Amino acid sequence: MTHGFPANQTDILPEDANRAVLIGRIWDPRVSGPTPVLVDGETLRDISSLAPTISQLLERDDLVARLSNASVFPTIASLGDVIEQSRPGANSKTTHLLSPNDLQAIKASGVTFVASLLERVIEEQARGDASKADQIRTEITGIIGDDLSQIEPGSEKAAEIKRILIEKGAWSQYLEVGIGPDAEIFTKAPVMSAVGYGAHVGLHPISNWNNPEPEVVLAANSMGKIVGATLGNDVNLRDVEGRSALLLGKAKDNNGSCAIGPFIRLFDDHFTLETVKSADLAMAVDGKDGYHLDAVSSMSQISRTPESLVGQAIGRHHQYPDGFMLFLGTMFAPTDDRGGAGKGFTHEMGDIVTISTPSLGKLINQVDRSDAINPWQFGITALMTNLAARRLL
Repeated sequence: MTHGFPANQTDILPEDANRAVLIGRIWDPRVSGPTPVLVDGETLRDISSLAPTISQLLERDDLVARLSNASVFPTIASLGDVIEQSRPGANSKTTHLLSPNDLQAIKASGVTFVASLLERVIEEQARGDASKADQIRTEITGIIGDDLSQIEPGSEKAAEIKRILIEKGAWSQYLEVGIGPDAEIFTKAPVMSAVGYGAHVGLHPISNWNNPEPEVVLAANSMGKIVGATLGNDVNLRDVEGRSALLLGKAKDNNGSCAIGPFIRLFDDHFTLETVKSADLAMAVDGKDGYHLDAVSSMSQISRTPESLVGQAIGRHHQYPDGFMLFLGTMFAPTDDRGGAGKGFTHEMGDIVTISTPSLGKLINQVDRSDAINPWQFGITALMTNLAARRLL
């Protein structure tokens, strides 16, 4: 049994799983490809008859109503068996969980919480040198304080703070997107590249200062309608991004650097966007050496509303015909020293990262190097070829 993974496999589901509408994807050995599924108690049901991809399913206005009669969809596997077969190192040819998204663009919001805003400024000032982090943190908070939570991004008060900081030579591009009018919205990873529950998450081998980023991930359709939510780990390389913001792609987009799951919970009478706004995300990191870290990220402290972030991502200026997944950012501040005094947190190979909240369940992954984990091989062309052979297109 892999350390850090629950003994009772259904522990990864929401606390009120009996009334949650949960959809996702599994690797289906019968067809050597992915199949969209519905969680029905201890059973996974094949819902590909409604649509062959999750992105298409989320376009249906009647989706929740159609899924309410679960028994009309054929049983495909036992939920417990599939979760057990989704552990790191399990046989990849068996039925296992994939990320619950497929053709959607994978977008992310940056610097949406004050705590992470300060850490981004520190990374920039340290130029990727972890040993300077503690000193710079003290200097920066001495100028701007450690609580910007009452400042509305883009407001007159934010503009005045910007003017003062520019005069003091302390302005930062991260403060610009943290309290300025425009949010940081970037492409986190290529379509189809996200890994799911149980998979390894990857760190680029050049990185020695890095961290997980526990986040809520919204599922939006092509019209920009937010139809559900799930959990995500926006794996980050602090030393790479700290050297230059122009290295964001290298810091954020590597093999296994984006984890999403375990399932998308669809909005209904019991789970709404208001539930997401009040969620507290817990994160635990457990190392093979006995190291343990606990952290909490409270959505109530986000500086921009989820609706506003979605609105900045999609509109007349930018369309997403297959919908998109949007990471909402994190307030996790990786300040717990692990690699040495004043350096803050960094991963060790083999770490187990658990991200959870009662309404969405648990996303659990194990850390390894991006050049050592399974390569990404099943992309858009493979999916289209597979669906065509199954006559699902």
